[in-house]
Amino acid sequence: MEFRAYHGCYDLEQKVGNRFNVALKITTELGEVADEDAVEKAVNYLTVYEVVNRQMAVTCRTIESVAQNIICAVKEQFPQIVEIECTVAKLAPPLGGKIGRVSVTLRG
Repeated sequence: MEFRAYHGCYDLEQKVGNRFNVALKITTELGEVADEDAVEKAVNYLTVYEVVNRQMAVTCRTIESVAQNIICAVKEQFPQIVEIECTVAKLAPPLGGKIGRVSVTLRG
C-alpha cells in the first residue's frame, strides 16, 4: 500500500510530507473460514486498507510508532488475528544523499 503522509522527526517533513509504503503479513486462525468457505468470517482486506489509511493520517515522529499504531488498530478490528508483521517504509528520506528508502518492521 502506498500513501502520502506527514511522518518524520523533522518539522519540515511534517509540513511537506513524503511517500510511504506499508506492507502487512497477517497470521490468523482459519478454522471456520476455511472449513465453511465463510467469507463473512475472514479478515476483510478492504477494511484492513481503510484502517491502515486512517492510521497513516495520524502524524507521528517515528515510523516505529506508525507501525505500532497500524498493528494495534488492525488487531482491534479483527480479533481473530494471531499476529501481524507490519513494515513501514519512507521513500526517498531527507538524509543528505540518494537513499531509496528507510524502513522498520514490527510484529505484534
